[in-house]
Amino acid sequence: VVLAAVRKHGRALEWASEHMRNDKDVVLAAVREHGTALEWASERLRDDRDVVLAAVRKHGRALEWASEHMRNDKDVVLAAV
Repeated sequence: VVLAAVRKHGRALEWASEHMRNDKDVVLAAVREHGTALEWASERLRDDRDVVLAAVRKHGRALEWASEHMRNDKDVVLAAV
């Protein structure tokens, strides 16, 4: 149910359980639909290169919610601009 919801409305991740916010498939679906859904991803997934790249490719502003490590990754930053 959550996966279907975030595929249509990525920002629905905001209302997902902590467990779902830590599920890579769910979070990837959310950020591919709406990059700034990264805001509600778990700390672990805000430091996951695949998730962060998908988010910033969709919406560069998602970089704001990436981990410091990812904000310092040249490829991530370039994908955000």
